[in-house]
Amino acid sequence: MTYFDHNATTPVRPEVVAAMRDALERLHGNPSSAHADGQRARAAIERARDQVAALVGAAPAAVVFTSGGTEGDHLALAGGARAIAARDGRRRIAISAIEHHAVHGAAELLEADGFAVTHVPVDHNGRVDPAAVDALPGDTAVLAVMLANNETGVLEPVADIAARARARGIRVHCDAVQAAGKVAIDARALGADYLVISAHKFGGPKGAGALVLADGAPLEALQRGSVQERGRRAGTENVPGIVGLGVAAEHAARDLDAESARLLALRERLEQGLRAAIPDAVVHAADAPRLPNTTCVSFPGARSDTLLMALDARGFEVSAGAACASGAVEPSAVMRAMGVPPAIATSALRLSTGRTTTAADVDALLAALAAVVGPAARRAGVA
Repeated sequence: MTYFDHNATTPVRPEVVAAMRDALERLHGNPSSAHADGQRARAAIERARDQVAALVGAAPAAVVFTSGGTEGDHLALAGGARAIAARDGRRRIAISAIEHHAVHGAAELLEADGFAVTHVPVDHNGRVDPAAVDALPGDTAVLAVMLANNETGVLEPVADIAARARARGIRVHCDAVQAAGKVAIDARALGADYLVISAHKFGGPKGAGALVLADGAPLEALQRGSVQERGRRAGTENVPGIVGLGVAAEHAARDLDAESARLLALRERLEQGLRAAIPDAVVHAADAPRLPNTTCVSFPGARSDTLLMALDARGFEVSAGAACASGAVEPSAVMRAMGVPPAIATSALRLSTGRTTTAADVDALLAALAAVVGPAARRAGVA
């Protein structure tokens, strides 16, 4: 199989596998224990904290290890909003219309607790207008805007949004899960109070991630008990997973410039080939700033689920929209928010490249798409 679904998850780097195997074999102590084995495990965690901080341009003390993006989003949004509400009574959050399901889930949890939720619209490219911050109600505690969309790859103007929010006393949560390891991130320059990443999006293991906090960002722990992670996230740490996250972060930072340029060249090759082979293909947000590895494209007249299965039969793994909604045939929430007509939205595929993708892979996918799009459209017409 040829893999074009790197936005869903990435192959684990060999260096990460080796480091995690070593951690499983050697680091059996509890990191909270004072004896030598415990302190070896603690040292491994702190090294990973340094590695993650370097990837996102933050201080190591700002890094809170989590089980991944979903937990990080919940800890940031729910933990931040609850802490602010306890301090000054503001009980409203705002989230952009194109946020990941994890952020919507955290918002639903807060709504059930009596918080109000404001949904911030996006333009036809799926971008939030920074001026929308000025229209938010005065009781807004936290605004959630992702850095890069998982379906379209579109990059949001988070720094501009955060500057406006800061002027109004609104904290900003940024889900950077899809961006980390693909584009440079400087947490301090970005200005977000809460920033979340996940290891499996850049060559690390599933089940490990981090929340990065700005200085003074309010946070109420959601998991309570012991004092791990400075009391911000209780529970014995996943030492092998954290070690894997750290090694993946170090390699992603080392390779970032060269790999971003290589992936951008592959994306341009893919999109030029699509336009040549299938002239009516619609590349979504083609003129907006995007991740270098992501193409979201619709093939009018065909259904995305039919195309996905046809490509899978030919040995190509792609996604019909976000991976966590890949079984759906209704337009995704992101497509609806962008105002994409249903007939176009339901024919969308997400083609995402990564470290293992080659130019030959792109050319082979183009040939496969040229072969399956026409028949798929004819079957849809018959149906």
